[in-house]
Amino acid sequence: MATQTTVSETGNSFVATAYRQVAPEALFAYPITPQTTIVEEFARYVANGKVKTEYVTVESEHSAMSACIGSAAAGARTMTATSSQGLAYMWEELPIAAGLRLPIVMVNTNRAIGAPINIHCDHSDVMAARDLGWVILFAENAQEAYDHTIMAIRIAEENDLPVMPSLDGFITTHSISRGEIMDDETVTKFVGVHQPKHSMLDSDNPTMVGGFSTLGNTYMNIKKALRDAIDASLPSIKSIGDEWAAQTGRSFDHVETFGMEDADEAILVLGSAAGNVRAVTRKLRGEGRKVGMVKLRTYRPFPAAELADVLKGCKSVAVLDRSDSYGAIAGPLAIDTMAALFKAGVDVKVRPYIYGLGGADVKLEFIESVYDDLADLSDGGLNPGLTYLGI
Repeated sequence: MATQTTVSETGNSFVATAYRQVAPEALFAYPITPQTTIVEEFARYVANGKVKTEYVTVESEHSAMSACIGSAAAGARTMTATSSQGLAYMWEELPIAAGLRLPIVMVNTNRAIGAPINIHCDHSDVMAARDLGWVILFAENAQEAYDHTIMAIRIAEENDLPVMPSLDGFITTHSISRGEIMDDETVTKFVGVHQPKHSMLDSDNPTMVGGFSTLGNTYMNIKKALRDAIDASLPSIKSIGDEWAAQTGRSFDHVETFGMEDADEAILVLGSAAGNVRAVTRKLRGEGRKVGMVKLRTYRPFPAAELADVLKGCKSVAVLDRSDSYGAIAGPLAIDTMAALFKAGVDVKVRPYIYGLGGADVKLEFIESVYDDLADLSDGGLNPGLTYLGI
């Protein structure tokens, strides 16, 4: 029978435990704040014989992803972790992993990208990789980070796609949280034995990987196949999340809500700030205001139809982005949301905000001011467009 143990640990410790339980055949990593303790703790598990993984400390993040690509192409269950400038250093390799349809899992600890140098949380790193063909999940807390990491192996291997679970730097990675850890046997059974569909080492079924063999039309067909695969992964992610929920008792939805049953105004958010938004939403609902919050756990593929259905009853919606898309009309989540509403024919007023860059405070009074802005917008007030919250 499945059993769970209650622990109080940092978010990175939760993730390192998930790595140990998944027990990849190979892990290549380079430490970078605030990811470092994930790979440090996993290295300790390897050194102490608690997991049998070929663990290689490479000389750079570019080398880490390059090694992961070779390992996964050879048929090994492969994982890594990174953050910020490290993810940026991998950028050349990220679309290669996706284009080759390699089931690599890489946890990203969300951190600002310089300049100026900043080691604290925002989503500018992960958002810079959003269009490269990776499945991307956002965790609000350490528990979700643990669950997503275990789910990610199944998602990757069943869809032949790389997966990037993410958790917010320091806010989640280094804060101690209470949560539940599943027993090792249940996790082992859940992830199963990796049986690669293709392997460069299978001499009976030779495969070419990464060859220069495509002209325009063939290249487009391959990219269309990648688009089709990531779009088609949405129900698979939900199914795997439901299967894990049946073991743990913790539900999983692409789009999660609070107070949306009758909300006139709503805030959409990713990651750890959902806790702040939920607290303010609960307070205001207690005062009789019809407000609600929406949190995405799946960001790529984007659950456009489901999100539009959740927001269609609102008068106005604020979208909080913890990164900017410089030169565009709003941040990336807001642009995605506006496109989803337009496609669904939903007429809702959308006000985009940028918040919390580089670890800037996300005060509860900031969130309450957003709801006040939305109330004015619902009553016919002007929409000033993109707003930097707290400035």
